Amino acid sequence: MSEAAIYLEGRGADLLIVADHASSHVPADVDLGIDADLLKQHVAVDIGVAPVARLLSSDHGWPAILGGVSRLVIDLNREPDAPGLLPLSSDGHIISGNRTADLQDRMRRFYHPYHQRLGALLAAMTNPFILSLHSFTPQLQSDPDQLRPWDIGVLYNEDERAARIAIPMLRSAGLKVGDQQPYSGRLLNATMNRHAEAGGIPYLGVEMRQDLVADAAGQRRFADLLAPVVKECRRQLT
Repeated sequence: MSEAAIYLEGRGADLLIVADHASSHVPADVDLGIDADLLKQHVAVDIGVAPVARLLSSDHGWPAILGGVSRLVIDLNREPDAPGLLPLSSDGHIISGNRTADLQDRMRRFYHPYHQRLGALLAAMTNPFILSLHSFTPQLQSDPDQLRPWDIGVLYNEDERAARIAIPMLRSAGLKVGDQQPYSGRLLNATMNRHAEAGGIPYLGVEMRQDLVADAAGQRRFADLLAPVVKECRRQLT
């Protein structure tokens, strides 16, 4: 597969893990005009998501598709006409190299191949279920007074079937759960709107707090907490 995506093989399960912002990779011919240290921060990558996806895939045989480039190269979780598709700034950081970037070229190289591959993987499944993995920063630099106390958030647009199953289970496991937090899936849910809700495919969209999944112990903890929730959602909805 091209740089657009990373695919983790499964063992035939009709369940697909989707992680749009799992990578901080910037292709050698793309100049974002930023300090390299910024690629380690939440504006460039969903911290902890790739390791959690890999653990779940390895433990349970669930295939996964991970975005292959940083969200600063192109944001795979945006509609193709969204203003933030090619970010010019993020959480107070200017992405100067994107001012003169060729949006259509970025879409041709990364955006379209990623979504085409995702769609093909789902089309090959009989009764698919999607686990959409993201993570959120506990504190925005541009809005430090905004409180983000949740351990995990559950997001959705119109289809809240899995959310209604998952939220009480996650709370029973001892997590502080945000329902449509730290932002609403009715405002930002592009990949799931396209690949799940548009075709009636059930899905669970979660946002893990980044300071809780930044190390191996936290990643293992969240993989273990999510697995039974995902299995129950899938059992009830497929």
